[in-house]
Amino acid sequence: MPSSATLFSRTARHFVSPNSSKAGPSSNSVILARTFASSTRRFEINKVLPSAAEAIKDMKSNSTLLCGGFGLCGVPDTLINQVEKTPSITGLTAVSNNAGVVGSGLGLLLASKQVKKMIASYVGENKVFESMYLSGEIELELTPQGTLAERCRAGGAGIPAFYTPAAFGTVVQTGELPLKHNADGTVAAYSNPRDVKIFNQKSYVMEEAIRGDYAFIKAYKADRLGNVQFRFAAQNFNGAMARNAATTIVEAEHIVEPGEIEPAAVHVPGIYVKRVIQSTSPKGIEKVVNAKPAGAAAAASALGSGDTASKRERIVRRAAKEFKNGMYANLGIGMPMLAPSFVDASVEVQLQSENGILGLGPYPQAGAEDPDLINAGKETVTLNPGASVFGSDESFGMIRSGRIDLTILGAMQVSATGDLANWMLPGKIKGFGGAMDLVSNPAQTKVVVTMEHTDKKGRPKILKQCEFPLTGRKCVSRIITELCVFDVDFLSGLTLIELADGVTVDEVRAKTEAPFKVADNIQPML
Repeated sequence: MPSSATLFSRTARHFVSPNSSKAGPSSNSVILARTFASSTRRFEINKVLPSAAEAIKDMKSNSTLLCGGFGLCGVPDTLINQVEKTPSITGLTAVSNNAGVVGSGLGLLLASKQVKKMIASYVGENKVFESMYLSGEIELELTPQGTLAERCRAGGAGIPAFYTPAAFGTVVQTGELPLKHNADGTVAAYSNPRDVKIFNQKSYVMEEAIRGDYAFIKAYKADRLGNVQFRFAAQNFNGAMARNAATTIVEAEHIVEPGEIEPAAVHVPGIYVKRVIQSTSPKGIEKVVNAKPAGAAAAASALGSGDTASKRERIVRRAAKEFKNGMYANLGIGMPMLAPSFVDASVEVQLQSENGILGLGPYPQAGAEDPDLINAGKETVTLNPGASVFGSDESFGMIRSGRIDLTILGAMQVSATGDLANWMLPGKIKGFGGAMDLVSNPAQTKVVVTMEHTDKKGRPKILKQCEFPLTGRKCVSRIITELCVFDVDFLSGLTLIELADGVTVDEVRAKTEAPFKVADNIQPML
C-alpha cells in the first residue's frame, strides 16, 4: 500500500492550476508539496505531553482510577502527586494492589480525602487508611490479589466476568466482608455474596471485571507511539491495568524514539496508551534487606536468639526437607523464606514470587539494592541465572492452574481437615495478599504450613474448626511445628507422623485441640 507521502506526491503532480490550461505542476502544487514536506512531523502520532498537569487536566471527579505498583515498586508517583496538587479532583475509586504508605503513593490521596473507595488486596502498611476505614471515612473492597489482577486483565480484554477457585468458602464468597463502617465503628454495609458454580466437580466463585476510567502506569521506557517497556518486578499490575482504562497515562523513566524499544521487548503496545509523560519522581524501596553470610548457620542467626529462635530453626530446618529437585515453589513471608538456606546443594528449586518473578535469588549485598527487584514481602532481592519476570496476572495464572508444586505458608490457625486462617486477626485490617490464590488448587499444589504450635498465650493453633476468617477450605496437606509434623486428610483429619526430640505424644495432645491419629511408624523430626 502506498504511503501518505507517496499518495500526496501523486496528487501534487496532477494538480491543475485554475490559471493553467493544462495539467501539470503549478505554483500552487509546489507550495502544497513544500508545506507537506516541512510539516510532516505535525501529523505524526505523538502521545508525549509536557507535564503531568497537562496529562490529567481533563480528569473528572468520581472516576475509577487504576494505579499500577506493588509496595513502592512501579508506582506512578509523578501522576499521583499531580492529583494531590489538584484538589478539585475528588470522589475517586482507586484500584491498586495496596493503599500506598503514609506520605507516599496513594497514601497521599487518602490523606487528602480525594479517594472515597479503595479496591485492593492488601492495606496493612497504611495506618492512616486503617483509621479512615474503621471510622467510616472511606470504603474498602478487599479482593484476593490474583483475583484483583484477573479482574483488571478481564476488564481490559472485554470479558465482563469469570469464575475462579480462589476464595471459595471464605467471607469473600459469602458476602461477609465489611465494605463501610459507621463513625462509631459498626458495620454500615457488607459485600455482596458471589455466585458459585461447579466445573469438573470443583467449586468456583464468579467475579466481575473491573473497568477503569483512568490508569496511571509507571514504565521504564515509552516512545511517542505509546509503546511501553517495564523493568524487572516493576511490571506487577502495570501491564494489566495499562490495557484496561479508557484513558491510560504512562509516566516513563525514559522517553525514547520509536524503534528504540525492540518489538519483542514491548510489554504494552501503544494502542492501549493515550498519553505519555516524563517521570520526575525518585524510586523508593519499602524494605531494604541485605544478604548475610551464606549457609544454614547464617539463616539460623536471622531467626534471632533464645528459645523462640530455637523453635523456629527447628521448624525451618524441617520445612527444607519438603523441597525436591526440580520443584517450583512459592514461599510466604517470614520463616518460609528462610527454608531454602537449609536445602541440600544437590537440590535445585526455582522460587516463584507472586508479584512476577520466577527464579528468585537471594537478598542483595549492601549497596546493590534495586528498587525494581522486590519479592512478595516487598523486600529487596536478586535474580538467579535463568530467571524470568512477568506481570501479576500471569503470575497468578501459574498459581491457580497448579504449576506451582509447593507453597509454604505461615498460619494463625489450621483446622483438623486442613482449613487455613492466616489473613486476619480480630481488630486488625491487613488484607488477603495472594494467599487465597496460593491455596486454591491443593490437588496440584502441596500446601505446607509452618507455625509455632501454640499462640503467645499458650492456646492451641491446631483446632477442630478455625475461629478466625478462612483463607481457604480443605487446602493444607501438612503442618510443621516445633513439636511435630502432621499430615492432613481433608476427610478423615490429622495423623501425627513425626515427633521432635524430647517431645511426647501426650504433650502434643495437650497442646492440640483437634483430634488426631498416631502413625504406626512415627518418625523422629530431624
